[in-house]
Formats: sequence, C-alpha cells, structure tokens
Amino acid sequence: MKIIVIDDDRLVALSLKTILESTGNIEVIATGHSGEDAIRLIEEQNPDVMLMDIRMEGMSGLQAGEEILKKHPETRILYLTTFSDDEYIIKALNIGAKGYILKQDFAAIAPALEAVMRGQTVFGDKIIGKLPELMKASEPFDYDKHGITDKEREILELIALGRSNKEIASELFLSEGTVRNYLSSLLDKLQLRDRTQLAVYYYTEIKR
Repeated sequence: MKIIVIDDDRLVALSLKTILESTGNIEVIATGHSGEDAIRLIEEQNPDVMLMDIRMEGMSGLQAGEEILKKHPETRILYLTTFSDDEYIIKALNIGAKGYILKQDFAAIAPALEAVMRGQTVFGDKIIGKLPELMKASEPFDYDKHGITDKEREILELIALGRSNKEIASELFLSEGTVRNYLSSLLDKLQLRDRTQLAVYYYTEIKR
C-alpha cells in the first residue's frame, strides 16, 4: 500500500514514515507539512491513502481535504489528529473522508489504513462513541417516505458500522453484487455520493 503522510510537525511525519514502513505492508511514498503540500502531492503521487493531520499552519487538513475530494472524489483520506472536537469530526465525514482517528490510538493507525484500503470507514474508539450524540433528529426517521426497504435498512445500518461489502454479504447471506446494488439504490434514494456520506447521514439524520 502506497501512502502519503501530511503533518506540520516534521518529526511526527518522519516518525510515522519510519514506523509504518516497518510493518512491511506500507510504503510512504512522500511526506508533506501543509495543506498546500497535500494538494500538490495528490497530483504528483496518486497514493492509495493519504494520512493527514487536521490542524496545520495556513491551509488546514480539512480545507485541503475538501479541495482534494471535490476534484478527486475517489481519494481515500484518513485523518489523524490529537483533537476529537465534534465540529472537526462532522466536517471530516461530510467532505467524504474515510476515517478519523486520534494520534493517541497509535497502535490502530496501520490497521486503520488497511481497513480504508478494503473500502471501510474507520473511526477511533473514542470517536465512534461520540457519533450518535453529535446530531439528533427531531423526529423519527421515516424510511417509508424515502422508499427504503427493510433489507436496505439493514444494509444501511451495517454500512454505518463500517462494514465492507464483503462483510455485509457474508452477514446477510447475499452476494457482493447484490450488496452493491442495494448500496447504489440507497445512494440514489437519499441523493448521496458514497458510503461515507451514507454513514454520516445515518448518524446525523436517522440514529437517535
């Protein structure tokens, strides 16, 4: 897996490179130290995943991520930060990031990168516990109004838990192709772009 590390602390960026490459499965093809670096390196390097800090001098990681994902929506961005601020979490997920973990969860960084490569959305333990309370719907969500079937509802809930298509297929005894069809239908009915936005929508509009 080829990744880019963006952190305005050069020592942290270098340490992450050294430790991640020691796993044997991860190659850090470039490091950067600002939002501007992130935008430039995405164009130059085309990594599998970008691991990026949020708070940086000048352009923040969130600002850079938003610009990158508007131009390259397929980019996998995993945010790594010391801050678990609710506003940051919602913003990161709304722009289409694939995850948000805390630097304190150091042992989880490499597994999180692997999970993002498998198509999962990743949250640190402290963050996933926050999601249901970040925003609450004022009324129960009306699945019927949106034409969402019971099976689609099951799949939506599993996507919100970060399950991959393969895992959902195994759990519900479906083929991966059928799961992809259900996912496409959900995105169309809710007018969303991808599974990350589905997960955000679930926690902010449906889950109470």
